[in-house]
Amino acid sequence: MNKKTVFISGATRGIGQAIYQKLKKENYKIIAPTRQELDLSDNTSINRYIEANKNLKVDILINNAGINLPTWIDELTDENINLHAQINLISPIKLIRTFVPNMKKNKWGRIINISSIFGIVARAKQTMYTATKHGLNGVTKALALELGPYNILVNSVCPGFTNTDLVKRNAPEKNALLAKDIPLGRFAEPVEIAELVSFLISEKNTYINGQCITIDGGFTCR
Repeated sequence: MNKKTVFISGATRGIGQAIYQKLKKENYKIIAPTRQELDLSDNTSINRYIEANKNLKVDILINNAGINLPTWIDELTDENINLHAQINLISPIKLIRTFVPNMKKNKWGRIINISSIFGIVARAKQTMYTATKHGLNGVTKALALELGPYNILVNSVCPGFTNTDLVKRNAPEKNALLAKDIPLGRFAEPVEIAELVSFLISEKNTYINGQCITIDGGFTCR
């Protein structure tokens, strides 16, 4: 079987890096632009990159890049609002719009949006993160309906607390308290998220479409 071409954003650390490493071992052809090549916070950079790479033949798109800058609502700045919307929601839509024509032509494609448990539930101080991740899950569902007839499967992966550099910056006491709310008693490892993504983009997945799959050790069951 010829391996497909994967485009992944935000592959330099955390979950994105784990996905990149997993797919590299599986011999996918991977396109993973650096921030210098593609700055998702800057529409000029996005438009320039898309124009220069509009003929890329991408079979699988993984929208992984995202930001989370927790802020109380009465302290929320316009910059915070715009940055979350731009990176977490607008940029994925633009990348999907760019690469879908090739998928439709081939009658085969996979789109994975890396969302969050906070695209399923909510949390104080997370207005913009929660809003944009809920929005991203809405994009997943709408596109599953639109693109299903072309054999393009669109799904969201919604990780819970995961051992990334961002989480490791917390005080150990805080993480210990968070882990107590997880039935498995621990955070996910990035590779566990990567394993799920690997299955969803593979030829083995022929019928999972339009789903927001929570992978959180049971946290949201409470």
